[in-house]
Amino acid sequence: MAGSSHGHTPAAWTGVIIAFIGFCVAGAFMVMAEPLGFWAGLVVVALGGVVGLIMRSMGLGQPKDSSPQVVRTRETASADA
Repeated sequence: MAGSSHGHTPAAWTGVIIAFIGFCVAGAFMVMAEPLGFWAGLVVVALGGVVGLIMRSMGLGQPKDSSPQVVRTRETASADA
């Protein structure tokens, strides 16, 4: 796992941060017994996933494994370790 860059992309960080904010909102409203706020928080969680997918499709995510650049990067990282 140390050789991979799993999740170290702007798309992953942005999606997770948005989803975490939604999780916190949903949790707070659940404690306050406000169903509408809880569901709004869950919508924000789903929005985080959608934003992550959109950013990945814009090229801000991890490149595909078949890319020659990924193969070279992994070989270089293995040689340096």
